[in-house]
Amino acid sequence: MNKKIVLITGASKGIGLALAKKMLNENFFVVGTSRTGKISDIENDNFYSLKLDLSKPRSIENAYHKISKKFDRIDILINNAGIGPDLYTYSPEIESFKSTFDVNVTGTVFFTEKLIDLISNNGIVLNISSKMGSINVCKLTDSIAYRMSKSALNMYTKILTNRLKDKIRVAVIHPGWVKTSIVETNLKNGRLTPEQSAENIFKFIKSNFTSGTFWNSENESELLW
Repeated sequence: MNKKIVLITGASKGIGLALAKKMLNENFFVVGTSRTGKISDIENDNFYSLKLDLSKPRSIENAYHKISKKFDRIDILINNAGIGPDLYTYSPEIESFKSTFDVNVTGTVFFTEKLIDLISNNGIVLNISSKMGSINVCKLTDSIAYRMSKSALNMYTKILTNRLKDKIRVAVIHPGWVKTSIVETNLKNGRLTPEQSAENIFKFIKSNFTSGTFWNSENESELLW
């Protein structure tokens, strides 16, 4: 395949869907995942939808086998899928804490590890994180599981950067405060549409960014870890 292949997790709505549409418009072949395997808003010969539930190890294994059979490489992996059941709450609960880490950390890490050997030389791994995962700028007490999960994802990004420095560029990005359904407050008060966030993320991908960067795409500056 002559087109570059980008794989986007969580591509059925929000930032992931907007990113998938943006990448298609920019002449990429897009592999988009969702928990159901259906992404009804995209009909394009250069789009392949795939079922992936990051909370289930067997789903990760099945998705990997389908990807490795259909594609000889992935050029860009965008780990976008994430949940935040405790966003803007103050008392952590065991089940929501566990489910947050299952998707945002454990599933994302093991899915990425499966794909590492498929990612092409000079490829990119981009983890969609959040400013809420920055230890340096944290001054609040809410969203314990979500914040901790994004801090853990940031650490994984650093580890990957060290390991893949001669082959693959790795970065983590804050997409901005986006109007998405991850929580009702974001839909009401978010500053960016998913499409605006996707434009900013694409601009970063196309830049000559330094591996190991924690980037704030909303104001185009580096964030403290």
